[in-house]
Amino acid sequence: MQVHKNAVKVAHLLGTLGLASALPVPGMAQEPRHGEIRALDEVLAWDKDAGEWVSPEQFWLNYAETRGGLTWGRGRDYPPYESVKEGDLFMVELDSGPCLMEFFHSRWRRANDVRRWDPEFNNYGGCPDVFK
Repeated sequence: MQVHKNAVKVAHLLGTLGLASALPVPGMAQEPRHGEIRALDEVLAWDKDAGEWVSPEQFWLNYAETRGGLTWGRGRDYPPYESVKEGDLFMVELDSGPCLMEFFHSRWRRANDVRRWDPEFNNYGGCPDVFK
């Protein structure tokens, strides 16, 4: 019991220093990492801001909302290259499903490749096929 109390004290101290995730506390569940994917009956992503598990597509839409929405909407055809700007967002719609794209360093990239959420995002929907 004393070990648990000390671990809680250390976790509290780390939390006040902004390092709460640096030390797991035995016996206490940790909140999932923002963008973490879990696949049980369905594929879900943890949205820290919403405080809940949502579909990967909803996760992307929630992220886009924090950036002012999908700059170029949704569709099969990419926007004209000369019209896009750094940070623009576009939900490409392929036969295999949607994939959120972000214009980053002068080219379209999967948003997950820019934001580094869970690598499993790159296996969801149309993401495996965007560069084919």
